Amino acid sequence: MSSITLYSLDGCPFCEKVHDALDDADIAYETEWVEPLHSDRNEVKRVSGQRAVPVLVNVDSGVTMAESDKIVQYVEQSLA
Repeated sequence: MSSITLYSLDGCPFCEKVHDALDDADIAYETEWVEPLHSDRNEVKRVSGQRAVPVLVNVDSGVTMAESDKIVQYVEQSLA
């Protein structure tokens, strides 16, 4: 089991941007696919306090973050 989980929505370009950054950096992670309807995204709301995706959770470092640009920056500066 990976310590990094990415909450993602199929077909979301912002989520794909983060998937690409993680893949390019060869970082192991798990994907939790969320429901298309915002009101049904209870799991991502539980971990991040919001229903928007992408959300990255790194249990090893205690980091939970949203917004694709911030996540990509974190991946490039802290994980790669």
